[in-house]
Amino acid sequence: MSTTVSPAAAWWRPSPNGQAACDLCPVGCRLRPGQAGPCGTRANRGGVMTPLNYGRVAALALDPIEKKPLYHFHPGRDILSVAAPGCNLHCAFCQNWNLSQKHDAPTRPATPDQLVAFAQAEDSVGLAFTYSEPLVWFEFVRDTAVAARAAGLKVVLVTNGYLNAGPLDELLPLVDAANIDLKSMDDRFYRRVCRARLQPVLDAITRFVAAGVHVELTNLVIPGHNDDDASLGALVDFVAGLGRPVPLHFSAYRPAWKLQAPPTPRATLERAHDMARRSLDWVYLGNVAGATGRDSRCPGCAALLVDRSGYRGELKLTPQGACPACGVVQPFVM
Repeated sequence: MSTTVSPAAAWWRPSPNGQAACDLCPVGCRLRPGQAGPCGTRANRGGVMTPLNYGRVAALALDPIEKKPLYHFHPGRDILSVAAPGCNLHCAFCQNWNLSQKHDAPTRPATPDQLVAFAQAEDSVGLAFTYSEPLVWFEFVRDTAVAARAAGLKVVLVTNGYLNAGPLDELLPLVDAANIDLKSMDDRFYRRVCRARLQPVLDAITRFVAAGVHVELTNLVIPGHNDDDASLGALVDFVAGLGRPVPLHFSAYRPAWKLQAPPTPRATLERAHDMARRSLDWVYLGNVAGATGRDSRCPGCAALLVDRSGYRGELKLTPQGACPACGVVQPFVM
């Protein structure tokens, strides 16, 4: 793949003494000349903010779309997943820390058009920016999304949602679907464990939904940190209040990077599932085997809509996206 020339960074301001102020995300870095941001994706080069990973790809794979996880967006299809190093959060439990926190992860060059051509050759439904944090890979994600949309491909983000309103509003018209990590409803958790704040994430989720993007949410359930009934209840209440059906995925935690809490017991996930199902129609469990929270069933008549095994889904929905038993159209993007 040929080398891509990096454009100027978006969403920054020159500051006194040659500094560059980043307006991309709520961290709000002010970088001295030669200094890189803690996200590992932007640096001040001679008083000008420069994207470090434009046209550089660290991971590329064809995945089942259910692996994102997206269970209601083109179920059963494959999607080309792509990532660069870096993240603007520093979650102590990060499952992909070798990519998100190690800014020297090996990369190879790629252009937007090359990624689009690869996705088309693999019969991919589109491109998913995933594994690390795509929102801080802003310029390349934006330009590749434009190329993907022009080619008739779908654009997916798997993201922490930690972006300022202006950049997010620029990007949202190019996005078809997103799985957003909602790590906790406790700002103290975000500050202590992720070195971030909660409210910008809640604001971003609301903006995704208002923009008409297909949204699914994931919560990594960590014993002793966000698994109590009050925390789970607050999460469910927020999802229920979004104004349209939003699938919620509870995912099992495994010890990783700096956090060594015990793995999530299956019973905890099932408790979270049962609690959420009192208010939500679409609740799923991830990183755990078993039937609970795996398949999609009609909220009205309980007929099987998508039969899942691992990351693969077998559709039972009609071609129009309706329940095969009662005929009610379901909130799936086909």
